[in-house]
Amino acid sequence: MKTDTIAAAATAVPPMGGAGIGVVRISGEDAILVADRVFFEGSGKRLADQESHTAHYGHIRDEEGVIDEVIVLLMRAPRTYTREDTVEIDCHGGAFVMQRILETVIRNGARPAEPGEFTKRAFLNGRIDLSQAESVLDVILAQNEFALKNSVRQLSGSVSSEVRRVRGEILHQIAYIESALDDPEHISLDGYPCRLKEIVSEQVRDIEKLLKNSDDGRILKEGISTVIAGKPNAGKSSLLNWLVGEERAIVTEIPGTTRDVLEEQISLDGIVLRLTDTAGIRSTEDPVEKIGVDRAKKSLTDADLVFYVVDSSTNFDESDAGIIELLSGKKTIIIFNKSDLAARTTPQEVKSLIGKENESCRFVTVSAKEQTGKEELCEAVREMFFAGKIFQNDQVYITNIRHKAALLDTLASLEQVKQSIDGGMPEDFYSIDLMNAYEELGKITGEAVEDDLVNEIFSKFCMGK
Repeated sequence: MKTDTIAAAATAVPPMGGAGIGVVRISGEDAILVADRVFFEGSGKRLADQESHTAHYGHIRDEEGVIDEVIVLLMRAPRTYTREDTVEIDCHGGAFVMQRILETVIRNGARPAEPGEFTKRAFLNGRIDLSQAESVLDVILAQNEFALKNSVRQLSGSVSSEVRRVRGEILHQIAYIESALDDPEHISLDGYPCRLKEIVSEQVRDIEKLLKNSDDGRILKEGISTVIAGKPNAGKSSLLNWLVGEERAIVTEIPGTTRDVLEEQISLDGIVLRLTDTAGIRSTEDPVEKIGVDRAKKSLTDADLVFYVVDSSTNFDESDAGIIELLSGKKTIIIFNKSDLAARTTPQEVKSLIGKENESCRFVTVSAKEQTGKEELCEAVREMFFAGKIFQNDQVYITNIRHKAALLDTLASLEQVKQSIDGGMPEDFYSIDLMNAYEELGKITGEAVEDDLVNEIFSKFCMGK
């Protein structure tokens, strides 16, 4: 654990210049001493003599004179973000002035903070656990209302409390078994395997409940990977431009205009879609177009959702039939585009052609040209992924892949305990698998995790956080 003093700019400067205010954060055992070397009040008072959680007006100076007029916030350990002495310098938000202040602070005893080091210290000092630390980054990166609300709930301990509860119950059973094996005269294990099986079965249900919504949680956090597919000139690029709200894809009357994938991200009524526009899928001898078609087919394989665009103003042909085969088992919304023209292909016709693997497809009629049908498309996405509901306020969603992996390993260990009980194995076998489950849950909160993983997690944070 490093206890030296670190410093970093805690606010970002917009690309076009500056912001109204900037924050330079200092934390560590000498944070107040370092601040006193660069901060000067008119009265000459030292920060070291002031009470915690107070604000002070003055100037930051170096050997060349005054750098900026600032407000300094003084916070003493342990009532700080890092549980260390912390000073925050609120200065003007220009890139140059913030850099000058930070350089001055570093020259006077601090060192540049590593990415995420303030939050890492909060974790190492016991203020937050690892799952809460990860949720800090999730709050920063949140791109929709659900992701933000869920990250805030996790920051307040929604996942931690559930994990600790199950972990505590497992530890109690481990302790009971070990005590009984050490002192069989006073602690009996008669009938215990049956009782343990009931307890473990309840824990399995708790873990399965957390895992049940993990895919929805990931999708709502990261967005639904959505591929727009269809034959040439079906209106895929027009659909993309309409949903994005600007001309991102080239649209012409010439079939095969789109040769490569084009990616955009949108929010469709609070649901984030990571859209991929692909080349029209058809048989072709053009070597460049063929590469685009192959990439389109690969994109279909990796997608969470497919928008299959059908040109309703033309007849359903062999290219459409070939695409239908590629959609087997995929979540698909079949979009009948060009509803502003006379229809030659109808949803009823396509329904009769799709197999059982595609019976769950949704059908939506739109006109990308007239920009109609967006509400129906949004409703189809919501029904397909979330049964009409985006989230429930009291629901704990697992959105972190690392957490999901640990829960799956926990589940496997608990199931192994049940198998050992059913097989009449000795009680010490139960302890081995219970301990594995206990340690896997500890990886989520950081109570059983290696230093390398901790360093990797915090390396993803921005500087100053």
